Amino acid sequence: MTTTPSPVRITATEAPGQPERTPQLAALYRGFESESMVPLWTEIGELMPTTPVSKALPHLWRWRNLLPMAEQAGQLVPVGRGGERRAIALANPGLGGQPFATPMLWAAIQYLNPLEDAPVHRHTQHAFRFVVEGEGVWTVVNGDPVAMRRGDFLPQAGWHWHGHHNRSNQPMAWIDGLDIPFQYHADATFFEYGTDEVETREAPARSNAERLWGHPGLRPLTHLVPTPATPLLAYRWEHTDRALADQIALEAEGYPATIEPGHAAVRYTNPTTGGDVLPTIRTEFHRLAPGTQTAARQEVGSSVFQVFNGTGEASVGQQHWNVERGDLFVVPSWVPLTLASENGLDLFRFSDAPIVERLHLDRSHAEGTSV
Repeated sequence: MTTTPSPVRITATEAPGQPERTPQLAALYRGFESESMVPLWTEIGELMPTTPVSKALPHLWRWRNLLPMAEQAGQLVPVGRGGERRAIALANPGLGGQPFATPMLWAAIQYLNPLEDAPVHRHTQHAFRFVVEGEGVWTVVNGDPVAMRRGDFLPQAGWHWHGHHNRSNQPMAWIDGLDIPFQYHADATFFEYGTDEVETREAPARSNAERLWGHPGLRPLTHLVPTPATPLLAYRWEHTDRALADQIALEAEGYPATIEPGHAAVRYTNPTTGGDVLPTIRTEFHRLAPGTQTAARQEVGSSVFQVFNGTGEASVGQQHWNVERGDLFVVPSWVPLTLASENGLDLFRFSDAPIVERLHLDRSHAEGTSV
């Protein structure tokens, strides 16, 4: 029988609360190592800190740097079977080179050339697409073709067949968000190949899902059972924009509509439950009116933001950035975030909040309040 060598190494220290360093203690520690055991008293400070200490770091990716490299990848890298997608993941510098934006979230820029197909597959990871630039691509989910246009948010629950095709003569780039890190660490991932090309080349203005579910406040009586993820496959920019503009206008008229002065926000929801669109990912859109600065806020759980329009300043912990259209940045767990804009700022946000809340680990703190 082959025995796997123990990776455990334990070092005795003179720190407060630690036992006296003796030959007997050293021998005990060598015994722990040989049996792959770790005593809590040597690890408690790292395992159970007084507040969350994320390995992920606040980090900013500039769209003006990402897009040219995605374009070059479009010239050099095939998108067919095997590689599956021309997607370039954001690797948080605090996570040891893993292709993860945060410990729970995956984000990438995906690029599709003119008249190109991304083959069909399915996976257990929950996913979405958010479009910052362009149009002309349809994603086909279980045979339902869904148009992708600037400002559109397109969620897709796990284990649904999906592929993409670009009908236009222009390339298109967007961001993907998935819960890959969460499912990777949970050893829960399944993946299956589908056909090399999408099932249909139809390009309707509205998908079947939108025709059934895309009517505000109205639910088909043929579908009254709650679903764990949203059946609506596209949340269109014109609706998001109107909702945010109305919040700002109502605030100006003296009606309490914003979450803080000058800060409008909406959450994308599942029309069958009113909850989050995906079981593991929360998605929101935030708008700062000109001259707005938010209060500093900390939350358990991580977030990724992408600037959709405008310019502003983002302060994440000790990092301070001027941000513009397309830029992406990470807010790790319990790191304070402040946003400000002189001319107005639109931001798409996604987070791992549903996981944190389902485990009853959620906690937040806003500047000027008690924890």
